[in-house]
Amino acid sequence: MVGRSDTAGVALITGAGSGIGRELARVLAADGMAIAALDKNPQGLASLDEELKVQKRTLSCAVADVTDIAALRAGIADLEGRLGHVQLLIASAGIGIETAALCLKAEDILALVQVNLFGVANSIAAVLPGMLQRRRGHIVGISSLASLRGLPRLLGYCASKAGVNAFLEGLHVEVKPFNIHVTTVCPGWIRTPMTDDLKGKVPLMEVSVAARHIVSAIRRRKRFYAFPRSDAWSLRLLRLLPAALADRLVARMMAKLERTNGVG
Repeated sequence: MVGRSDTAGVALITGAGSGIGRELARVLAADGMAIAALDKNPQGLASLDEELKVQKRTLSCAVADVTDIAALRAGIADLEGRLGHVQLLIASAGIGIETAALCLKAEDILALVQVNLFGVANSIAAVLPGMLQRRRGHIVGISSLASLRGLPRLLGYCASKAGVNAFLEGLHVEVKPFNIHVTTVCPGWIRTPMTDDLKGKVPLMEVSVAARHIVSAIRRRKRFYAFPRSDAWSLRLLRLLPAALADRLVARMMAKLERTNGVG
């Protein structure tokens, strides 16, 4: 589904009010999909609605937090009532919080897991029964390159995104016989409101470029897609090295980053 010659249908995008979710809504709406936009931020949804309505795109919005199961279910049911069954789910809602060992807060870890992992699972659980019944659908989870290796100062973020990868891996095996596709997307750092604090510290990919990568992976029904490719391979290679050597390389990389950009 969502092939170049098959752009009809409803795309449910969580976190659609800003960042990559918003850009994906723009791209898929231009492709002819009806957008079911969900976000906890009503202002972001209102501005997206105004933008796409001017372009005469099909869009309906619902305000809900992906960690609130009841509100999420109600919001999705309302969107499906207005637009029709969800054909494509993009679980894009996520947060980023620095979680360093030297000032570790359990509350921050909990928040990351609740949004980045449980939020994805909650969103999938809300649409999966219908997809199973119709024996058709495509589920896309926005993970991160940070899922490929535990990184200093990003302990909770890496763990939450690694959990997404594992969840989607298992899901793929179970739903494949029902003609439901599962795509795990692992982007690097993208220039969004969530990465404002990283400007000048790490290379940031423009959100429009990232969205094109993601839509291409969806169209090709990729099972797993990580980009930028060079960064993805670097992190994969670290996993092949002896643990002690990989740890030293990561520590040097982080120390160099802090010296260069005055982090910390």
